[in-house]
Amino acid sequence: MAWLCILECADGSFYVGSTIDLERRLAQHQRGEGAAYTRRRRPLRLVYQQQFDRVDEAFAREKQVQNWGRRKRIALINGEFALLPSLAKKPPRASPPVE
Repeated sequence: MAWLCILECADGSFYVGSTIDLERRLAQHQRGEGAAYTRRRRPLRLVYQQQFDRVDEAFAREKQVQNWGRRKRIALINGEFALLPSLAKKPPRASPPVE
């Protein structure tokens, strides 16, 4: 088994990671032994977790969610799955001015 997790940091930012031992990894982050990003932003709160059968699946999902914007991550955390496709769309580009 493997896990994707999203941690909310003390400054309100999110950290996205994956692990095979969720409890151990969370404890490491809380002790300041995790990633440098979370070390400076403790305390942390687990706000989302997703279980996978294989490590490579969890890692692939981690990389996917790391590329998402804040609004899309919040929708995932809140279980607002229907919003995810619309939040994936990039805003239309402005047309260059006609001269």
